[in-house]
Amino acid sequence: MGAVAETRRYACTITAADREPAGVRNERIILTVQYGCRIEGGLLTDAGITAVSVSEWAADKGTYLASMEFHHALEGVALGQLSEATDFSSMEGEQGIGVATSGTTVFTFASGSLADLSGKTLKFTTKPTGLRSFELEFTDWPESLLWK
Repeated sequence: MGAVAETRRYACTITAADREPAGVRNERIILTVQYGCRIEGGLLTDAGITAVSVSEWAADKGTYLASMEFHHALEGVALGQLSEATDFSSMEGEQGIGVATSGTTVFTFASGSLADLSGKTLKFTTKPTGLRSFELEFTDWPESLLWK
């Protein structure tokens, strides 16, 4: 019998962001975001993610250009790379207040307690939870890694 996939949630905080105009009339921007995440609740408060993503935005629709995540847990590390995503910003007046995203991440390297992630592709979603914060959820996290 195969391993059962579970959900893993992280509470994330944007630690840095930079916007650069793109295009002749500045109708698009390149957005670079750096963020950190921690397991939401439970015993695994030492498990987390440090990441950077780059996306291009036209109005409220974004396209990811690149994203790299460094996952860390007790005695384990893994590198996740975005393979596909779609996202939409939440607007309040002229200000973007959050981004809702869905897509997949492929783990190009994993070792130690996270070794089972190596070569795996997992689905994820994000949703805004407040100013400069969001929830990241992997819906098919391998059962063998639930407590790592």
